[in-house]
Amino acid sequence: MAHSLVPVTPRWPGVAAAALVLVLTLGTLAAVGWRAEWMGGLAPADWAAVRFTLVQAFLSALLSVLLAIPVARALARRGFYGRDLLITLLGAPFLLPVIVAVLGLLAIFGRGGLLNDGLVWLGFQPVSIFGLHGVVLAHVFFNMPLAVRFILQGWLSIPAERFRLAASLNAPVGRLLEWPMLRSVVPGTFLVIFLICLTSFAVALTMGGGPRATTVELAIYQAVRFDFDLGRAALLACIQFGLCVLAAALAWEVTGNDPMGAGMDRVVQRWDLPRPVVDYAVIAMAALFLLLPLGMIVVRGLPAFPDMPATVWAAALRSLCVAIGSAALCVLMALALALRGGAMVSVVGVMPLAASGLVVGTGAFLIVFPFVRPADVALLVTMLVNATLALPFALRAIAPTVDQINQSYGRLGLALDMRGWTWLRWVVLPRLRRPLGFAAGLAAALSMGDLGVIALFAGQGQETLPLAMYRLMGAYRMEAAASAALLLVVLSFALFWICDRWGRGRVEM
Repeated sequence: MAHSLVPVTPRWPGVAAAALVLVLTLGTLAAVGWRAEWMGGLAPADWAAVRFTLVQAFLSALLSVLLAIPVARALARRGFYGRDLLITLLGAPFLLPVIVAVLGLLAIFGRGGLLNDGLVWLGFQPVSIFGLHGVVLAHVFFNMPLAVRFILQGWLSIPAERFRLAASLNAPVGRLLEWPMLRSVVPGTFLVIFLICLTSFAVALTMGGGPRATTVELAIYQAVRFDFDLGRAALLACIQFGLCVLAAALAWEVTGNDPMGAGMDRVVQRWDLPRPVVDYAVIAMAALFLLLPLGMIVVRGLPAFPDMPATVWAAALRSLCVAIGSAALCVLMALALALRGGAMVSVVGVMPLAASGLVVGTGAFLIVFPFVRPADVALLVTMLVNATLALPFALRAIAPTVDQINQSYGRLGLALDMRGWTWLRWVVLPRLRRPLGFAAGLAAALSMGDLGVIALFAGQGQETLPLAMYRLMGAYRMEAAASAALLLVVLSFALFWICDRWGRGRVEM
């Protein structure tokens, strides 16, 4: 009888985690499909929402990639003091709550922002940020740093030997080395950002600016919260799910391997570089674009911090509870799936990428509505959905380490008859501490800033911190909203830092 190379661990946690993911993705999709009004079709306003969704996602992804290419090229070609810190800060918008970044952008480009103040001082008419250009601007703010990280990795993957060979042959580096790399990296980067922009609800909610700037997700929200037209909301949710599945499939298909090959890990030396003025100017403008809105949040939020309404503190406590519960559940599901292994786990682990939070929330709303008031389970459903949507990122952090542990210690564990909890306690968990901490911090930060499902379910007195901040903005209490934004940023990054710091700590055996 053949024996597995991995010590036997209970299989039911992985099965339970997979079942929960299937219920929250395919189960909610079945609910919206069952309730959808297929015979009535889409109204002209719904078709306009579909067109606007595709247009804004395309423009956002295109501009993010086009702006990221010179920034990534400059960072790859130049070394300077603080370069590593700047590259690290490029990952901050991924953890930054969307509603906070929107408030920062309004402080720069909004009606009372720095840009319009300067235009009025110069005698020009102020400009409006709301509409298509505002949505695209916000998406570029979030996704251009992500594109820079992807494309920069492509530049850094070109072996130093290729540059030496090009220099010895006096060959054009751009055409022979950089252009093939960009053809490999850029299409996948574009489609990943396109998928992210398809499912961006908070940006459209705050920056849309009317019926002509309504996305599919915003139309779903309006159909549930204002019209209570569940059939129309379900039909729009099915369309949104189809768009996400198509974009995810295309992104998976075009993501290829590195065409540059391997090198000897030598330091890259370039002989083809022009003067550094242009590169440093590009880096400075990118840093200013990213850091100035965040600086404005601190400047405007800090003075009003002591006078923040009591409701904001209550909302912050609810957000903390939801974020901690979501992170714990996400890590447990990721660990159970990683230990279960197999092709099924790989498929289940990426399924949440094709399901937006609002589509899952709409399905959950339809499921619970006949039995309980949706507001009564608002925080619980929000926690479950946030944990599921963060699962692909947590699984990506945990699964490779689990595979490495099984390959390195599986035979020894079988020889010592280490099974079940003993195997987990003494072999797996100590070596998983770092990825577990990172995954928990990432899931907690993402949940802390989520403004999606809670907007569908929450009633009075059940708002989380992002929703409380959005309502303050809607009431034009911008100073209080800025102080709430500052609190949200501090709590989000504190949760991530605490979890990640725990993961980096020394493990006592």
